[in-house]
Amino acid sequence: MVEATQASKDNHVVAFEARSTEDWLLHAQELVPVALANAREVKGFPGRWKMIISKLEQIPSRLSDLSSHPCFSKNALCKEQLQAVSKTLKEAVELAELCVKEKYEGKLRMQSDLDALIGKLDLNLKDCGLLIKTGVLGEATLPLTVLGSMAESDIATHNNIRELLARLQIGHLEAKHKALDRLYDVMKEDEKNVLAVFGRSNISALVQLLTATSPRIREKTVTVICSLVESGSCEKWLVSEGVLPPLIRLVESGSAVGKEKATLSLQRLSMSAETTRAIVGHGGVRPLIEICQSGDSVSQAAAACTLTNVSAVPEVRQALAEEGIVRVMISLLNCGILLGSKEYAAECLQNLTSSNEYLRKSVISEGGVRSLLAYLDGPLPQESAVGALKNLIGSVSEETLVSLGLVPCLVHVLKSGSLGAQQAAASIICRVCSSMEMKKIVGEAGCIPLLIKMLEAKANNAREVAAQAISSLMVLSQNRREVKKDDKSVPNLVQLLDPSPQNTAKKYAVSCLGSLSPSKKCKKLMISYGAIGYLKKLTEMDIPGAKKLLERLERGKLRSLFSRK
Repeated sequence: MVEATQASKDNHVVAFEARSTEDWLLHAQELVPVALANAREVKGFPGRWKMIISKLEQIPSRLSDLSSHPCFSKNALCKEQLQAVSKTLKEAVELAELCVKEKYEGKLRMQSDLDALIGKLDLNLKDCGLLIKTGVLGEATLPLTVLGSMAESDIATHNNIRELLARLQIGHLEAKHKALDRLYDVMKEDEKNVLAVFGRSNISALVQLLTATSPRIREKTVTVICSLVESGSCEKWLVSEGVLPPLIRLVESGSAVGKEKATLSLQRLSMSAETTRAIVGHGGVRPLIEICQSGDSVSQAAAACTLTNVSAVPEVRQALAEEGIVRVMISLLNCGILLGSKEYAAECLQNLTSSNEYLRKSVISEGGVRSLLAYLDGPLPQESAVGALKNLIGSVSEETLVSLGLVPCLVHVLKSGSLGAQQAAASIICRVCSSMEMKKIVGEAGCIPLLIKMLEAKANNAREVAAQAISSLMVLSQNRREVKKDDKSVPNLVQLLDPSPQNTAKKYAVSCLGSLSPSKKCKKLMISYGAIGYLKKLTEMDIPGAKKLLERLERGKLRSLFSRK
């Protein structure tokens, strides 16, 4: 008897699954009038039943629209949707019968059941509309003519992914959770194919899942979104679909994984100035600052980078300052877990101090100069930290800069820094050497040979600032002797007499060579390296000092000729 009952159940399941999409459509269409008839007989709970009847009356037109779609019978989503509608209609019939006969377990229980029924009808109507209006069916079953010459395996893969993405948009939360689980796994194995079929409606569905009540769903969703952001293919869609507020909330109060993925997502999205303004507008600065203070290494670096991107927008710098960003960035510079965090902190300080005297003073008062110098003492000094220092030196006395060790730091940067860092260091020398005492200290520290070597740089700006720094230092006689001693000084400076418009270092090269011209040895070297030809062209261009230097060299050349005779 038990076996017969089990066999009957199995046969019922098989019959249930064997029904075609058309069978389920017919079944749903037959249930609608029964549900409506029963509902109209109910006398109790009039407000709720009036709402249920209104929703039941909308179902036939939705079913008609669904059945007229060209992909109706080809897609499992249609069949599943009709199964869901049929289940809800059957529940409506049964609840109506109970209400008519007044055979229910308590009024409150029935009110709760009716509210749940209204929710299911709403979901069914919404999902049917979504399948029809948003193109989900088309996305889930793309015609072969559109797929063109793709391999059969790729077509099958894309169709499976499209169906999976469509499932993010329909059904109850648990069904979406299952779809998200599968998407999460598929993306780990085949991210390229998933990205190839992602559409805007899928983005919208994902963004909505970021605010799901389940922390696990939020965590998986933000992991998928982080992959999308890092791919660089959906950033505008994500922002326009409202991804920023839920990402910021996850940075604020998500799980460890949720915080990390949300922060990494904001890091990439903040590369757009418009988006950085929106991050500030949605209250993103405070949570990011908190991550900088207490987050793990990856999250800390991502938060620091995001705030650095935000600080590049001048009009939001004051808002950043009010949140205490200066102290936080200086702390990162001192104690950041990763080297990357320190680099972002230095760049952020450079941005903040680029055009705001109040922020410069704030950085100085928080010990920013000392922290920048300590950071620059590392093995490969970066441009951003030297740039930040350059922004600050005008607001600090020479005595303080010397006592903090600025000059040895500049020597180290000129020796070991990136070219950009070296260029910024040479620019600092130009700015800081306003007094003869400072010129002496910089010259004695060993900067001059390093600046002369920098004249060989490929970048024009680097050559120009190095020549400018040398010209400034050569006002002092002992520095002139130092330049004279270097075998590369004259040949490198003569090369910078090139009259081409791209060469902006020529005026400083003329000044330096002019200071060296009293030396017979230097004059001979200048002539031998072709300085006269260059200077004739520069004289025609009215470059200051070129004519005078040319006359000196030509006199020297004449004397040399006479002395040979």
